[in-house]
Amino acid sequence: MYLPFIYSLFFFILIANLSGNVPYGFTVATSISSMTIFIGVTILGLRLHKVHFFSFFVPSGTPLGLVPLLVPIELISYLARAFSLGVRLFAMFTSGAITAIITLIPFSIFIALIGLEIAVSFIQAYVFCILTASYLKDAIDLH
Repeated sequence: MYLPFIYSLFFFILIANLSGNVPYGFTVATSISSMTIFIGVTILGLRLHKVHFFSFFVPSGTPLGLVPLLVPIELISYLARAFSLGVRLFAMFTSGAITAIITLIPFSIFIALIGLEIAVSFIQAYVFCILTASYLKDAIDLH
C-alpha cells in the first residue's frame, strides 16, 4: 500500500543526493525529508490507532512499576528516529571542500571518488527508505 510512497521517496532522496555532488551545490534532502517523514509517520499512527498509538511507548508485558521508567526511554527512542534519518542524509554533505581539493589528484582517483559518492547517494536513499518503511510498519502494527 505504501510502495508508491517509498518508491517516490527513494528517487527524491537519490536525485537530491546526486545534485548535492555538484561543487558548491546544496541538497534539499537534509532540510526537509527527515522531519517530514517523522511527522507523517506519527500522524499516520495516530490516525490509524487513535489514543492506542501511545501504547507504542509501553512494551507489551511490562510490569506496571516499570512503566514510569520505560515511557521516557521509549519516547526518547521514538524522537531519535527523526535524528537518525537526518544523520543518514547529513553524513555525506560535509565533503564539499574535500571534493574541490581532490580534483588536484590524478584523474583516476577523482573518478573513483565520484563513483564512491554516487554509490553513497544510492546507499543513503536505500537506507532512508528502509528506515522509513520500518517506521511505517511500527506505526501501523504497534507491537
